[in-house]
Amino acid sequence: MPIRVVQLDVADDNSVKNAVDHIISESGRIDVLVNNAGYSLGGALEDLSMEEIKSQYETNLFGLIRVIQAVLPTMRKQRSSRILNISSGTGIFGFPGISADVSTKFAVEGLSESIAYELEPFGIKVILIEPGFVKTNFEHAMVVAKKAQDPASPYSELMQKLMVNASELAKNASDGQN
Repeated sequence: MPIRVVQLDVADDNSVKNAVDHIISESGRIDVLVNNAGYSLGGALEDLSMEEIKSQYETNLFGLIRVIQAVLPTMRKQRSSRILNISSGTGIFGFPGISADVSTKFAVEGLSESIAYELEPFGIKVILIEPGFVKTNFEHAMVVAKKAQDPASPYSELMQKLMVNASELAKNASDGQN
């Protein structure tokens, strides 16, 4: 069966519900869910606004939860499904300059481990994938907090080093082919 793509916004309850309803009405089942939505928010914690942090959590954590909750009733009835949560190596260790992003990855790690136990009796396997740095446009897509872009920020030097290190990591990163 060919793969079909259904657009949804993980931060929007109705979008998720409509997408899941569409998939179920079309195929009658959901065998695999891949949670891969996310973005990185650059900036030291002091330079991040609560709105920026909430937006980061809304996409990286709450969006993942929202989609999982939407598919679980169908997956439980099937008694055999897979949930793949894409996290990051930064879900295992702290990293300066992206503290909000790292904290969402830690949350995905704990959530994935916990629900794996909850869902196992229903034949649902939860798989957590923690890739290292892979060559993508991810470092260019990083959202840098407004205050973190201010050269007067006490963390300006840290952020400059972070951007240089991200560029170096990208040069030496896996291309995903190996």
